[in-house]
Amino acid sequence: MPERHCILVVEDEPIMRMNARDMLEDAGFGVLEAENADTALHLLERHGDEVAALFTDIHMPGSMDGMDLARTVHERWPHIVPVVTSGRLRLRDNDVPDSGRFIDKPYRMAEVVGAVRDALR
Repeated sequence: MPERHCILVVEDEPIMRMNARDMLEDAGFGVLEAENADTALHLLERHGDEVAALFTDIHMPGSMDGMDLARTVHERWPHIVPVVTSGRLRLRDNDVPDSGRFIDKPYRMAEVVGAVRDALR
């Protein structure tokens, strides 16, 4: 039986966060949720060793955006691979810290699950 990876989903829009959670859980991943970077960092302080990937929106309120969060996570928890998303910006995977991935919004389940699986390889 494959190891069950935990993904931290960071999204300020509740419906988008719930959809991302459902997609990842349906694909067999464990999921933690946060509405902003500050909450995500608090969760990582307690569960950082359990989290394999970060799936975060770039634009959100709080002390930092998703790219700053991805950089901070890379520095403090280098084993966590970032997957970032945005409906406003278009990035390349090379723009994401730590060999992460980028997905345009609106995204489909196959894109999210595929990007997370690719990131974990």
